[in-house]
Amino acid sequence: MAMAASPVHQLQFPYLSSKSHFRPRRLTFPSSLTSTTIRASSALVMDSDLSTQQGQAMEVDCFACPICYESLIRKGPSGLNLSAIYRSGFKCKRCKKSYSSKDMYLDLTVTAGLRNYTEVQPVRTELFRSPLVSFLYERGWRQNFNRSGFPGPDEEFNMAQEYFKSAKGGLLVDVSCGSGLFSRKFAKSGTYYGVIALDFSENMLRQCYDFIKKDDTLSATNLALVRADVSRLPFSSGSVDAVHAGAALHCWPSPTTAVAEITRVLRSGGIFVGTTFLRYTSSTPWIVRPFRERVAQTYSNLTQEEIEDLCRSCGLTNYSSKIQQSFIMFSAQKP
Repeated sequence: MAMAASPVHQLQFPYLSSKSHFRPRRLTFPSSLTSTTIRASSALVMDSDLSTQQGQAMEVDCFACPICYESLIRKGPSGLNLSAIYRSGFKCKRCKKSYSSKDMYLDLTVTAGLRNYTEVQPVRTELFRSPLVSFLYERGWRQNFNRSGFPGPDEEFNMAQEYFKSAKGGLLVDVSCGSGLFSRKFAKSGTYYGVIALDFSENMLRQCYDFIKKDDTLSATNLALVRADVSRLPFSSGSVDAVHAGAALHCWPSPTTAVAEITRVLRSGGIFVGTTFLRYTSSTPWIVRPFRERVAQTYSNLTQEEIEDLCRSCGLTNYSSKIQQSFIMFSAQKP
């Protein structure tokens, strides 16, 4: 990030809405730090061994180490756009682990960089890591959701935007983003300071990248692609304004762990909006319910009451929902 030549260097931030809750503190530094910029919601003292070389910038980033949750130190160009992320390196000051972009996305999983150790995830997680499923997701797979009452991506986006009004100008994380169907809509809306498309599936993120590169209006937007585990989100506590999880909760190995993590990263007043398939509703015929129960043994299809109980047990308040057949969109807020 360029800085004017003056005795005191000041950090410059992108435009933020006057209603934004995402307001990092404006920090000043002595002129001896001629190539250092820091962006963070709180000050951080940097050791001399992390000082930058001439012509490069180092800053405290919005990302955090998935192991210890320490804010990552970033070396490279500023910004959340694809080009800036790709050309940046990230390192945890506490545990010294380094992270970098792999292919088209930044890998912030605990297993990032490991050569010999691998983990096999539950079937419902591994399914969406498949190249075929990732390719088909927006080419027929997602369209079939309307049979269960999903109103369609455009209407679901508009519904989510209504819930996210208080997060205008802030940072939105689209967890389990898949091929980025909603991440791209959130980024193109211009409503947010930045949008992070986050998924555990490498192939889904590659599909998201391909869709972005085909849309000239998205290439320069503050949209980043991140591989991460929803049960170990790579963000500092209280650093995110809004979290979206579209058709995702039923695929999570542990919804309780995931929602607890979402609550942790949300700031006070932050909003969580999710959609999923209900196991059944009060109008579901009793003869159908045993079949739905068997499906729930493979996927975490919950009832409306269970979702509300889950959100409240993780500390979220102001729960509300909209239901249509097996479709539910729910919203909750961190107090």
